[in-house]
Amino acid sequence: MSSPARCLAWFALPATVAGLVLASSAPRGQPFRPPEYTVLRAATPPVIDGRLDEAAWFGAPDVGEFVFTWWKAGTREQTRLKLLWDDECLYLAALCQDAHITARHTERDGKIPEDDCLEVMLAPNAATPHVYFNIEFNVIGGILDNFRPNGPDKPRAPKWDAEGVRIAGSQVGTLNDDTDLDQSWQVEVAIPWKNFAAVMRDTPPRPGTVLHANFNRHGGRTNPQYSQWSPADTPKPSFHTPDRFGRITLSARPSPFATPATAP
Repeated sequence: MSSPARCLAWFALPATVAGLVLASSAPRGQPFRPPEYTVLRAATPPVIDGRLDEAAWFGAPDVGEFVFTWWKAGTREQTRLKLLWDDECLYLAALCQDAHITARHTERDGKIPEDDCLEVMLAPNAATPHVYFNIEFNVIGGILDNFRPNGPDKPRAPKWDAEGVRIAGSQVGTLNDDTDLDQSWQVEVAIPWKNFAAVMRDTPPRPGTVLHANFNRHGGRTNPQYSQWSPADTPKPSFHTPDRFGRITLSARPSPFATPATAP
């Protein structure tokens, strides 16, 4: 069995029948409650090779199903995403259901949003939740990154490039051929904490540190959809809504050891 196929077992992607997808917002009349996630510590850094087969990934929970805040029509393709951390990096692994995978751009700060892509938005200091970074990438390693030092309504930083970010991906299917049906693409990412040192309270962060974050998917040529971990509250698609970011807490607890053969 190929590595991407093995990963299906621990991500357990659901069917994309509309009726099986969770609601994209809180019931009418109820206050919004941001999603929360506890990031387990990686005793050994995962190898960034796009395979997602380290024991630590099997032991870590996923953040939960993405929601389709602005869905109108088409198949809602789900995402499974996990995080780990250590003193050097925040690590991300994601498996993205996708019947038509588009990935063409590799130039830095290029047209990554035209491809099927995944985006991390991170406010690394809970005391300044409107100061946030966004890093966007596709399955072939293209990256686009920005810094919003004054919130979503003010201009972004003139120039900000995250240093030392490592991205590796793979797919079950063929890239850029919409005449056939693909299955999924997956990425493994390491983001050094040093990129956020000017904003974070402590670098490296300490166990118990709370950060605000969101994870978003969009792009592609066939069946483009917008999905995200924490639902925005805008009538039209907009991911720059830091007031609606979820909360992630860095735990001192290590990811329990599990192997592909024993992982549920």
